[in-house]
Amino acid sequence: MPLTTPYYLIDKSKLLANMEKIARLRELSGAKALLALKCFATWSVFDFMRDYMDGTTSSSLNEVRLGHERFGKETHAYSVAYADYEIDEVVSHADKIIFNSIGQLDRFADKASGIVRGLRLNPGISSSTFDLADPARPFSRLGEWDVKQVEPAMDRISGFMIHNNCENGDFDLFDRMLGTIEEKFAPLLKKAEWVSLGGGIHFTGENYPLEKFAERLKRFSGEYGVQVYLEPGEASITKSTTLEVTVLDLLDNGKNLAIVDASIEAHMLDLLIYRENAKISPNTGPYRTMVCGKSCLAGDIFGEFNFENQLKVGDRISIQDAAGYTMVKKNWFNGVKMPAIAIRELDGTIRTVREFTYANYEESLS
Repeated sequence: MPLTTPYYLIDKSKLLANMEKIARLRELSGAKALLALKCFATWSVFDFMRDYMDGTTSSSLNEVRLGHERFGKETHAYSVAYADYEIDEVVSHADKIIFNSIGQLDRFADKASGIVRGLRLNPGISSSTFDLADPARPFSRLGEWDVKQVEPAMDRISGFMIHNNCENGDFDLFDRMLGTIEEKFAPLLKKAEWVSLGGGIHFTGENYPLEKFAERLKRFSGEYGVQVYLEPGEASITKSTTLEVTVLDLLDNGKNLAIVDASIEAHMLDLLIYRENAKISPNTGPYRTMVCGKSCLAGDIFGEFNFENQLKVGDRISIQDAAGYTMVKKNWFNGVKMPAIAIRELDGTIRTVREFTYANYEESLS
């Protein structure tokens, strides 16, 4: 019996293409790659990804525990701020802890003395074009800026995390920003043992100059004598997953509208936050239709697309590139049915790894 929509479908053959590029980069550059759980944390494919990556990085206690228990290997812990009641558990799951500020380092350095400690640096530049996602925005709380303030802390830390790329598929821009980082933080980098350059670098994209990227990372590593880490999230899972939906109703209000059994606010929230359209392939044909979600939100719209045939109630639509920041952000808005999670194995078979029921909805409330 086919799985009832909506559901996220992770295609391992497409995921493998990303994993092989990550493995190639690790081989060429000597850099290590950690899966960024804030983007993708569907642990049913961790056993598959584990062979190609070095571990995980996190943004909370829950994520660092998931990374430690479900992925294994190297487990990095980072958070904008740790609470007193959670720091001991965070440390128990982590190999390395990265503090966001000197204040947090001062507060928790002793509790974290048994693992590797680091600090986040903010270089004041980023590739983001959207203020909401810009870590270098004015008055940013993300990391320390002042070399003179960080230098006295070097006896308590051994490395740094610098995350300033965001959907950056431009190698030349990455290269220029890394040069700026070197100019600003050279005195600190020379004293470090490791540096994480964060995520947001779209190095698994088509036509990205992987060899040039690897050479730049290797040169940076050699110049400062550091182990380089990358924290790919979107780059790990790009184009690997679809959100499978079904047309429930058709309307015409001056445009052709198709209402499907999913919602951008509930199931692909970043489309709403960043005012982006979903992707449908091939998006060709004479029948232009606005695909809409089923929630009560007036702007619950996936976008306008071209179809080869006029849509009918019961037709299936595959929303493309639906892995990043979807399953980790899905929610129960309107009580809309939560998409199941399924995996297409390398042999083409599909298995369902999670379905959500009314009980899950009820348990999420009180």
